Amino acid sequence: MFETQGAKSRSVLISGASIAGPALAYWLDRYGFDVTVVERAAAIRSGGYPIDVRGTAIDVVERMGVLSQLQAAHIHTRRLTFVDADGNPIAAIAPEDLSGGAAGRDIELPRGELTSVLYDLTRDREVRYRFDDSIDALEDDGAGVDVRFRSGAEQRFDIAIGADGMHSNTRALAFGPEAPFNRYLGFCFNLFSLPNDLGLSHEAVVYAEPGRLAGVYAVGDSRTLHAFLNFATDEPPFHSNTDLDKQRQRTAEIFGGGGWIIRRLVAAMQRADDLFFDTVSQIHMPRWSSGRVALVGDAAHAPSFLSGQGSSLALVGAYVLAGELAAHADPVDAFASYERIARPFMEANQALASREGGSLLMPRTPEELDARNATLAAMQASGEAPSHSEGSGQAHNSLRLPDYVSWLHEERRK
Repeated sequence: MFETQGAKSRSVLISGASIAGPALAYWLDRYGFDVTVVERAAAIRSGGYPIDVRGTAIDVVERMGVLSQLQAAHIHTRRLTFVDADGNPIAAIAPEDLSGGAAGRDIELPRGELTSVLYDLTRDREVRYRFDDSIDALEDDGAGVDVRFRSGAEQRFDIAIGADGMHSNTRALAFGPEAPFNRYLGFCFNLFSLPNDLGLSHEAVVYAEPGRLAGVYAVGDSRTLHAFLNFATDEPPFHSNTDLDKQRQRTAEIFGGGGWIIRRLVAAMQRADDLFFDTVSQIHMPRWSSGRVALVGDAAHAPSFLSGQGSSLALVGAYVLAGELAAHADPVDAFASYERIARPFMEANQALASREGGSLLMPRTPEELDARNATLAAMQASGEAPSHSEGSGQAHNSLRLPDYVSWLHEERRK
């Protein structure tokens, strides 16, 4: 394992301790940087909806030495069953037939499992975490970045990185309001949990009406189900972090009179203490850096859950960004190289959300719903994935990772 010898060199502040942040912290620490991670939550978030690690991201976690841990946490979802208004099956298919995943190159696990593994990798090293805090202000003077934290503390860093999600506070401070970068995809979603009294195991059940999608997801044999109520609307009816009670009321009105177990899900949504809601959107930016401040993960290029690639892009972006910072003395040069290498991969995976898979997952019209049902029935009958899945697999694996560890080792031997 390559480790930079000698005193710590450049100091880096990373905002966000979900996936991209700890992954970036791990690699930067290995390359000899002095790393601090600030996280507004009081601790690493546990639990959460299942996420995927696939394609090039598998190479990243293998190089981090945690591939076997993630494989052990793999959920092994057996089937996705699509039902009609009476609960009768339309089709039951394997999850990878929709995602374009490949055997051995696709891991599904609870989000909290991944964040815990990444945090454990870094907390036993020299990475410092500032929980229950956030950045209030930052000033880049060209030679460093002065940061004022919400706690009142002030500190100067050589580099600042925003890994704080689609609604990034770091991006707002360095680049301005989110609106010019947010590309709304026409849907809103609600995620929440409820007791698993349906007898589901290692599976998901999905029901759709034009412009409305509902479903439940059983992670293994858990006594809890993850549920979702998603709906289409031309204009987003809310922005992030709006009133929770209004969102409950809005969703209940939109799903009034639905088939299957919609009433039951709406009632559970109204009682849930873990309701999370937002728009289905992407982030598109002309540049991911400004001076000594850069973005990674959803803060830079959120692909939306329709792509199924958010976690994988975060891992790959963190790997490339850390490697380029280690390979360049000037962070501006490093950021430019990071973007040159990573942007084609990120954009190819963002495009997955706007291909045929979007209408397959979230049909907006009766015609789209009929076409979806016919496609699903044909998939079940033939055992073949839809035509777009091959292109998805190509996008998942479209970046060959540079070997920064070997390169840096050779540089230090010279």
